[in-house]
Amino acid sequence: MAKKNEADQETASGFNPAEFFQETKEELAKVVWPSRQQVISESLAVLSMVALIASLIYFIDKFFGWAATQVFG
Repeated sequence: MAKKNEADQETASGFNPAEFFQETKEELAKVVWPSRQQVISESLAVLSMVALIASLIYFIDKFFGWAATQVFG
C-alpha cells in the first residue's frame, strides 16, 4: 500500500526535469561500457554473420530460380 501512495505522490507532483537528469546520470554511471577492442571484435563478428547469411540467402534464391526454370521451362 505504501508503494501505491508513493506512486500517487510522484504522478501528482508532476515531471521534474532536474530530478530526471540527475537519476539518468546516476544510472549511466552504473553502466559497464565495453572496451574499444571488444566493440571492434563484436562488430566484426556481426558483420561477418550478416555477410554469411546474405550469401546463403543469395545462393538459395539462385538455386530455386534455376530449379524453377528447369521445371517450368
